[in-house]
Amino acid sequence: MRVSVDGVLPVGAPTAWAHLTRWERQAAWMRDADRVRVVGSQREGVGVRIAVRTRVLGVPAFTDVLEIVRWEPPRLLLMAHLRFVHGSGEWRLDPMDEAHTRFTWTEDVRLGVPLVGEIALRVYAVVMRRLMARAIEGLASEFGSRA
Repeated sequence: MRVSVDGVLPVGAPTAWAHLTRWERQAAWMRDADRVRVVGSQREGVGVRIAVRTRVLGVPAFTDVLEIVRWEPPRLLLMAHLRFVHGSGEWRLDPMDEAHTRFTWTEDVRLGVPLVGEIALRVYAVVMRRLMARAIEGLASEFGSRA
């Protein structure tokens, strides 16, 4: 299942990038993240691993482990989902001007349970799209504006 959402952040791309990669702060603007922590000592670049305690319908349900597989500051971050959820997540930052950046978040995921996982994700896609859009709004509000 592929879900993509975008919004405008009221800051330049370098500022947006610095904020996005404050890993532990992500739970403040991602409504489905209960907690985010870095696994290991590496905090930047390809190979960083983060563990995201994820809520499903408001209930902490599982911990998703992601690994950074592409790191191109301040434009592109590509993550591989490694546990229960498989696939990739992409954050793309496209500068509009010095004070505005288009943030595009794309998730291309599947669950480890083939048929049941596919059905569950198709049903959950609408919720996921809404959560991602609200996360971008939450991120923008951390800079003092809405996406």
